[in-house]
Amino acid sequence: MAQLIIEGLQKSFAGQPILRGVDLTVASGSFVAILGASGCGKTTLLRLVCGFERADAGTISIGGRRMVGPGQHMAPEQRHVGYVAQEGALFPHLSVADNIVFGLPLRQRWAHDRVAELLELVGLPADFAVRPPHQLSGGEQQRVALARALAPEPKLVLLDEPFSALDTALRAETRQAVAAALTAAGTTALLVTHDQPEALSMADPVAVLRDGKLIQVADPMTLYRHPADAELARFVGEAVLLPGVARDGLVYCELGCLTLAVGMPEGAVDVLIRPEQIRLLALKTGCIPARVERIRFFGPDASVDLALFERTPPTALSARVPGHSAPRPGETVGLVVAGEVVTYPRVVPEVISDRSSP
Repeated sequence: MAQLIIEGLQKSFAGQPILRGVDLTVASGSFVAILGASGCGKTTLLRLVCGFERADAGTISIGGRRMVGPGQHMAPEQRHVGYVAQEGALFPHLSVADNIVFGLPLRQRWAHDRVAELLELVGLPADFAVRPPHQLSGGEQQRVALARALAPEPKLVLLDEPFSALDTALRAETRQAVAAALTAAGTTALLVTHDQPEALSMADPVAVLRDGKLIQVADPMTLYRHPADAELARFVGEAVLLPGVARDGLVYCELGCLTLAVGMPEGAVDVLIRPEQIRLLALKTGCIPARVERIRFFGPDASVDLALFERTPPTALSARVPGHSAPRPGETVGLVVAGEVVTYPRVVPEVISDRSSP
């Protein structure tokens, strides 16, 4: 395992900036996720670390050794980095064992010494060694791809959205197995993904990339509860944003007087409330009345679209409730907000008058 240090990394294609000065330190033995929307530069960042692309500016060091710098570009095969692609990319004409040892020196390939050990590490039976890849499920193929990446004992493993092609249940099972294998191997790992639950459940910390810049690097709980700005709040999970006025540790908005988290800005603000913080109760004194407009049922939980009908026009928002207690459309319910909320300074658009001065 090795520390990864990225400083001032820049990359453009056809004059279009993709990465705009990225700085990131990945501690030795840690698992970091790069989270971002499609086209934000995640895969480009991974390809630069691998050495598949040349950086325009900046430096990359792995284990204290400079890989990229001014006038310097170390070849991919010299970086001692493992890589797991989106769909495993196993060789169909080779057995599982031959796929795993493919990147090893010739003597070790023939010996197959570490195949059983690596299969056990990624949670697969030893008898899978003789199978061809087409006899494995998608999740099993991804585990074999990870075993192949770990076989040369790399300093760093890079994972390029490796679970995106799997169905929901298989995705959850496979990512747990992969995370456990990387932890057991003690390998430094960098995952790129656009899947928020995937990043939040697997990595610590999570780095959010937007328009080629890192917006926030934080542990999953901090990232979700205290996102750096309102746009990030909308990206990492669902968000209800309401205008309000904050003072003396409280904020006043359409959902009442709420408790501010420590260190939040005051004055005219936008209030971030997560849908699961909005509790639905029988209408009574102290609750904000709302009408249930629509239910989206997901099984364990449900998303409830609500309208604060005493407002003109009615304010629309959503709550997240356990599936077994979801109300029915048309019902009138009372709303209360649980827990602290965070705020962002409200940006008031400039009003430009077209009237001439007298």
